[in-house]
Amino acid sequence: MKEVTINFLVGIFVLIGIGSLFFLSVKISNNFFTNSSKKSYFLSASFNNIGSLKVAAPIKVSGFIVGKVYNIYLNQHNYQAVVVMELNSDYKFSTDSSAQILTTGLLGEQYIALQSGAESAYLKNGDTISITSSALVLENLIGKFLTNISTK
Repeated sequence: MKEVTINFLVGIFVLIGIGSLFFLSVKISNNFFTNSSKKSYFLSASFNNIGSLKVAAPIKVSGFIVGKVYNIYLNQHNYQAVVVMELNSDYKFSTDSSAQILTTGLLGEQYIALQSGAESAYLKNGDTISITSSALVLENLIGKFLTNISTK
């Protein structure tokens, strides 16, 4: 009887472990527990260099996630990367807002940081953020540093 109880408890423990792993993997991927009933709107911004920014990367304001990158494509006329952002409609941004591509930590994932301006008019669905700052590419910085060292 004691062996049956131990086997039952081990089985319960294994099921809880598998359930926990499933919950964590789904939570990390942000595909299962997202609130799709929230309304959203779309803004775009052009960047000279997006680094390794990817679709579904977070859009943050003061560290809080307010949206995600919906699409990225190359503008055939000026060869700039256009990032389409899906933002929660609870958050409004003025027409003089700026967008910057930043990196979490030294080698972490990239995200877009938005900073609202002082204008009283707000961006609407389909508008473009004109003030942007491209990604800081670590390889370019190292190249400039090595070039400066070799010229001295």
